[in-house]
Amino acid sequence: MSEKRTLSRSDEARLRRTREQTKRQKQASERAYRPLPPVTARSAASRKKRKVDKRRFNIAMVLPQSEGLRAPSLPQIKLGWRMASIVLSLALVVALYYLWSAPTFRVSAAQVSGASRLSPAEINAALGIHGELIFLLRPQEIVTRLRVAYPELASAQITVGLPNQVQVQVMERQPVILWQQNGGYTWIDAAGVAFHPRGDGIGLVLVNALATPPTGPAATSDPLDPPPYLSPDLVKVALTLAPSVPAGTTLIYDASYGFGWNDSRGWQAYFGAASKDMVLKLRIYQSLVDSLTARGISPAFISVVHADAPYYRMAQ
Repeated sequence: MSEKRTLSRSDEARLRRTREQTKRQKQASERAYRPLPPVTARSAASRKKRKVDKRRFNIAMVLPQSEGLRAPSLPQIKLGWRMASIVLSLALVVALYYLWSAPTFRVSAAQVSGASRLSPAEINAALGIHGELIFLLRPQEIVTRLRVAYPELASAQITVGLPNQVQVQVMERQPVILWQQNGGYTWIDAAGVAFHPRGDGIGLVLVNALATPPTGPAATSDPLDPPPYLSPDLVKVALTLAPSVPAGTTLIYDASYGFGWNDSRGWQAYFGAASKDMVLKLRIYQSLVDSLTARGISPAFISVVHADAPYYRMAQ
């Protein structure tokens, strides 16, 4: 007990190192004399099996970015509103040029329907649309030009369609009177409008005019209708008297006495220019003629211009 107490710290450390060194030497001796494990020879089959049983691993390798290995990319095009407007403007210019220059949109001739006396060639000549662009046609102006050129047209309608189709539907005036005056003649319809004769005029009422008749008001409010050559009421008088005109003579128009005729029995008969009471005037005239014939009187002039005051006049 007294020896342990007298050991110093340095002696204790030296003693501890000695013990540890002795322990390591003992362990090394034991490892040196340990028997080796048995060695077994491997056959070719075992080596092939071991080779086949090897596992395969796929490893994704991240390569560093390099200019030579970078994949090509498509160019990115960004169109702003300015570029888009320029592209649209160019497309519009190209389209307008095509529409302006392409013969597809040029009118050759209009298709005419409803005309019996006017030919399609005459109507197309008045239209004046040959070679015009379909987009520039103004139907109302064309209608005006056509009806001014041909007063015998009571109406006209124009239909325009792509690419170059123009259809014209017309309605011709129907003549009722063949009016002769001062060596010339014209046709007149029921509205009193005069127009150029086209055809034979069979069945028309023939009137020999000794003076120019009053025109009177227009029969319609159509601004394209020409002013009437004579009033519609005068036309009605002529049509009413026509069936009573004696055979071999014609109606006469006089500025003072209106309509009448030269009777083959030697007198002139006049009935005025108003259609009112015209049927009554014809009855009065026939009664007066029968009375004069029964009495053996041969007048030179009979007037039934006023139904309430008919008279006759003897030759001078």
